[in-house]
Amino acid sequence: MKKLLFTVLALVSMLFAADFNLWQKSTLNQVLKKGELRVCLEPGYVPFEMRDKHGRIIGFDVDIAKKMSKDMGVKLKLVPTAWDGIISALITNKCDIIISGMTITQKRNLKVAFTNPYFLVGQTLLVNKKHKGVKSYKDLDKKGMVITTKLGVTGEIAARRMFKHATIKTFDSESAAVQEVLNNRADAFIYDKPYNELFMAGKGKGKLIFLNQDLTYEPLGFAINHGDPDFLNWLNNFLRQIKHDGTYEKLYNKWFRNTDWLKRVQ
Repeated sequence: MKKLLFTVLALVSMLFAADFNLWQKSTLNQVLKKGELRVCLEPGYVPFEMRDKHGRIIGFDVDIAKKMSKDMGVKLKLVPTAWDGIISALITNKCDIIISGMTITQKRNLKVAFTNPYFLVGQTLLVNKKHKGVKSYKDLDKKGMVITTKLGVTGEIAARRMFKHATIKTFDSESAAVQEVLNNRADAFIYDKPYNELFMAGKGKGKLIFLNQDLTYEPLGFAINHGDPDFLNWLNNFLRQIKHDGTYEKLYNKWFRNTDWLKRVQ
């Protein structure tokens, strides 16, 4: 009996030690110790993250990060990062989390872990006004048509999957890609619906045709390093809380239903 009790106590002790070591290595624990949350983001995805006229980074994701750091009781440090290197920046410890309108994909999930989705978007099309009869992306999938999008995003993946006959051209920024359509050098621009809706409310008004039917289903999530259940648990609980206490709705209305913020960036 004593031997069995000793074995049980030893197992409990080992499990406790393993849990303690896991917590010690957790990003959440490290953030609390440092008193700082480092967030990687690319400030070019309107209205999720962008720079205002004074160069300050603002947006929906930024406000969520501010709320997150406040609830942790730590300072927030934004780490502007080029999109093609943003996952590498997380993996090499240049930041603690990616909050940058990142679509959850199986390929990305092999490199990083994702929280539950915090936003749903779909790819939509902004079409050159010369194509007034266009009703579907299929009408543009013809030889000689040029479709633009940003390099390395899910818009490019969707474009290459859906347009088998048209020419796909990619650019380093969404603004450069859509400008090709405005300048009559391309026939359509494929990108996330929130960005296209806002573009049509501003520069694209009366100049482009907006095909607003979602062509894809794309959940956005926060990305963290693999093997960190404590941090993942805290983040999912954070999302659950802000979606039920009115915080999320308030921020959504601020950035997606109200356009007053446009004066700060134009």
